[in-house]
Amino acid sequence: MSVVDRMENRFRSLPSVDRLMSEDMIKQLRDEYPHDLLVDLIRQHLEQDRVSIALGNPCPSINEIVESVYARAQALASPNPRPVINASGVILHTNLGRAPLSQEAIAAMALVSKGYCNLEIDLDSGTRGSRNIHIEQVLCQLTGAEAALVVNNNASAVLLGLTALAKRREVIVSRGQAVEIGGGFRIPEVMKQSGAKLVEVGTTNSTYAQDFEQAIGQRTAALLRVHSSNFKIVGFAHVVTLEELVALGNRYEVPVFDDLGSGCFLDTTEFGLDPEPMVQQSISLGVGLAFFSGDKLVGGPQAGLIVGKKHLVDKLKKHPLARAVRIDKVRLAGLVSTLIPYLKGEAVNNIPVWRMISAPLDEMERRATHWAQALGDLAQVIEGESMVGGGSLPGDTLPTRLVAVGKQGKKRGQNVAQILAQRLRTQEPPVVGRLSGSILLLDPRSVLPEEDQAVLQALRSAVASLRRD
Repeated sequence: MSVVDRMENRFRSLPSVDRLMSEDMIKQLRDEYPHDLLVDLIRQHLEQDRVSIALGNPCPSINEIVESVYARAQALASPNPRPVINASGVILHTNLGRAPLSQEAIAAMALVSKGYCNLEIDLDSGTRGSRNIHIEQVLCQLTGAEAALVVNNNASAVLLGLTALAKRREVIVSRGQAVEIGGGFRIPEVMKQSGAKLVEVGTTNSTYAQDFEQAIGQRTAALLRVHSSNFKIVGFAHVVTLEELVALGNRYEVPVFDDLGSGCFLDTTEFGLDPEPMVQQSISLGVGLAFFSGDKLVGGPQAGLIVGKKHLVDKLKKHPLARAVRIDKVRLAGLVSTLIPYLKGEAVNNIPVWRMISAPLDEMERRATHWAQALGDLAQVIEGESMVGGGSLPGDTLPTRLVAVGKQGKKRGQNVAQILAQRLRTQEPPVVGRLSGSILLLDPRSVLPEEDQAVLQALRSAVASLRRD
């Protein structure tokens, strides 16, 4: 039999749609899913099977097809994204949704989600209002800024600022700060999209105030500082301080824009970390606009926060792009509730990110020991380091205690740590650890204490499944 004939036989071995619809597992789905949807899922699967067979792969069995279609239908209707427990030790884990929200923020978001709210109405006068009014006063009080605006993320904030104030004009930035952050967000490309012209000065490792001064001309719209939030330049290097940049801007009547990245309201050195630029400092030094995220070190939902001088913020508020990037009512409510503890001096105890950062080492020891006991002789507690993450405090770590599962045994040619990591990810809720080579590490610092019972249950369940195999 020729190769073509064998392939034709494999194609003919594929069951029909009607045959698959008559299978018991598919019949079970009929009460939950429309007939047309099930037919469509089956046809999609059969088309994929035809492509696979054409590549030389064997024809799947009817049971394999049915089970796959059943799983696809169930997955399609499952709520996603779904909650996970972050035991990786990276507090602001971008892939896991960055900052966990405070209970107050969650409650505020749920409350405005239930029905209508006073998003854009003045309840005293009954006339239309601005959604920005709910947060501007809080941000101004917190930062010392004259005015504030909130959009949907920091990339939008920077784009709006450059588009509204620097389109067809020049923005000067140090060559060492023409950076790329996560997700391919590059300052030069944002500049291009905004219509502003990027003027790079200095070198990658050294830029001086005179480099900026020599580049200032009639078409200069702003001087831009970009915080290198996810990398460090060490060794022979020099950067222009924000004080120098503001003094230069004042001399030539050119505003300074400060892209702070993650943004921060608390002094990180008090927690044993390197200094992170604080928003209040930028405003006190006299920047025209400061841009930063709401979902990183601020500890709130995704948002882009803009604070600064009133005449500049007012121009942003009136720009058409402001409507395209505005924040929605749910995140706005969560962000306001996140900021209030900062005003009250209660952020360290109320905001999960700061609870994790400030947690003492002896608490990490106690919790890690408890976790390790659930794993029995598979695990041991070792010294380790946690990362803040989220594009903030690059290379900076916090001491912690880790539960380590190493090479104590093998199952089916695989390392126990790798199997356990996979089993933990399939628990409900999933627990995500960190694999370092062939060792699984679980860090309690990035897990809130109230999640410990769920972690222990997941650990016991995963170990039980290992022993059953």
